[in-house]
Amino acid sequence: MRTTYMAKANEIDRKWLVVDAEGKTLGRLASEVASILRGKYKPTYTPNVDTGDHVIIINAEKIELTGKKLTDKIYYRHSQFPGGLKTRTALEMRTNYAEKMLELAVKGMLPKNSLGRQMFKKLHVYTGAEHPHEAQKPEVYELRG
Repeated sequence: MRTTYMAKANEIDRKWLVVDAEGKTLGRLASEVASILRGKYKPTYTPNVDTGDHVIIINAEKIELTGKKLTDKIYYRHSQFPGGLKTRTALEMRTNYAEKMLELAVKGMLPKNSLGRQMFKKLHVYTGAEHPHEAQKPEVYELRG
């Protein structure tokens, strides 16, 4: 009788991948990065173990949005005090907080539990083409599509 392979935390081989966000659409990039962080493209994928790789996203400020999302899409946050709702448009986010914009998009596509939070820690987003992870010898990853 054959049994399904179940990965164990100490057997996982993690790579470091660099993704260039320049000219890419926000949602398409975020969904593929979330899949890499989960490890779903690996044959050793196990749902209850973090089998994913580290992802470095560069050029976050050059991400694209389709349609009128730059002016119409609104990001909300609340201070937990009465009347404390704060809003920002996608254009403001891309101009001033491009890293946060990408992090929110990817985080929304990860599981909402402790495993998802563990996966999210492997995401590193930077504006500009430079990143401080050269020592990890990251490989360039070309997005599908």
